[in-house]
Amino acid sequence: MIKLALISLVIAAILALLGFGGAAGTFVGIAKILFFIAVAVFVLFLVLGILAGRGIKDAID
Repeated sequence: MIKLALISLVIAAILALLGFGGAAGTFVGIAKILFFIAVAVFVLFLVLGILAGRGIKDAID
């Protein structure tokens, strides 16, 4: 997901250099959304991994 955000930023930079400001702004918005979704998914999996690790540790003990 971070890869898609970076690709969107590169496309936005190219479009901005070519003078397509509206399309560049759209791609920047897409990159922001993808970045925040990626961060949210990372935090979710981090919390789930910590909780699963504690559950396994309690089961072993």
